[in-house]
Amino acid sequence: MNPEAPPGNPLTRLTPAELRRRTSAKWRAYPEDVLPVWVAEMDVPLAEPVSRVLTEAIALGDTGYAAGTGYAEALGGFSAKRWNWEVEPARTALVADVMQGMVELLKLVTRPGDAVVVSPPLYPPVYWFARNLGRTVVEAPLDGAGRLDPAVLEDAFRGAVAGGRSAAYLLCSPHNPTGTVHTAAELAALAGLADAYGVRVIADEIHAPLVPPPAEHVPYLSLPGAQQGFALLSASKAWNLAGLKAAVAVAGTEAAEDLARLPEEVGHGPSHLGVMAHSAAFAEGGAWLDGLLAGLDENRGLLASLLAEQLPQVRYRQPEGTYLGWLDCRELGLGPDPAAVFLERGRVALTAGTDFGTGGAGHARLNLATSPALLTEAVRRMAAAV
Repeated sequence: MNPEAPPGNPLTRLTPAELRRRTSAKWRAYPEDVLPVWVAEMDVPLAEPVSRVLTEAIALGDTGYAAGTGYAEALGGFSAKRWNWEVEPARTALVADVMQGMVELLKLVTRPGDAVVVSPPLYPPVYWFARNLGRTVVEAPLDGAGRLDPAVLEDAFRGAVAGGRSAAYLLCSPHNPTGTVHTAAELAALAGLADAYGVRVIADEIHAPLVPPPAEHVPYLSLPGAQQGFALLSASKAWNLAGLKAAVAVAGTEAAEDLARLPEEVGHGPSHLGVMAHSAAFAEGGAWLDGLLAGLDENRGLLASLLAEQLPQVRYRQPEGTYLGWLDCRELGLGPDPAAVFLERGRVALTAGTDFGTGGAGHARLNLATSPALLTEAVRRMAAAV
């Protein structure tokens, strides 16, 4: 592939044969006869600015330790332009990735035995990491429309801080796996509840760049009342850089002293090449991202059409953001884990909904960040499986 091709839809630029040459998890976790639409990797080439900075670094042998505030500055430029939100580098810290950043922030504001509130169905590693820290996971499920429910959140917060415990709320914004893009009003209500109960919000905004119009991403820390919270951001999802480890933790104005307590070794986790790549994506990858967003929007509609034609019993609400489709397969009668049936009978790999907590049984998550041809083939195989 030519990385200098003009911006367009990057989802259409790689062939199945080229994708099969990849050695990452998406294409190597299953046998070659399985079509993978599971883990959050995209079937795209690198954006030209990212490819260029990495190529130049390798040629120069620039493979030492990460340093400086260039990543935070690039993120700040992107966020100011796209979301009208200023990121001050002085209130940021480099972390290895969003999930490791979440762990380190939880260590700052909670203790073993404290509660971590989540809103399922939710990205499974949040459960694993919080429990591995010795925290108690408390669920405040999304409502039937996939939105935050203030009454449910308040009940969960009240219980989480009972007995004088500290508590944190892990906000996924945009939400994985539903693709819900939380509104300013919803987030303001959350901030008010968190302030009233003394719950520290840690916002995972890794999918924030992946919100096409008419939806709009609202940074949690941009809201009044949210300044005791934190946000974690990264270019890894929007530019397909998960293998180049780097992310930024941002503190609200009233949480900066907490962020300053991060141990020095946390900053040793990000890859120098990762920092370069992510910085280039935020600073120069806007045109490539716009082409991707248009392609993803087409795929969201295509998936809706394919399911309506071939699997009408599957309920699918087109996501407002992310590149994930949350499929309600309960009417198919495939049991709690339809992904297992699609894999066995159709040789197509989705992510099991049972891992996403309350509300996940009978569901499966589909990664639609692939070519229209491969997406069409995935649904054909799913339909043939039932």
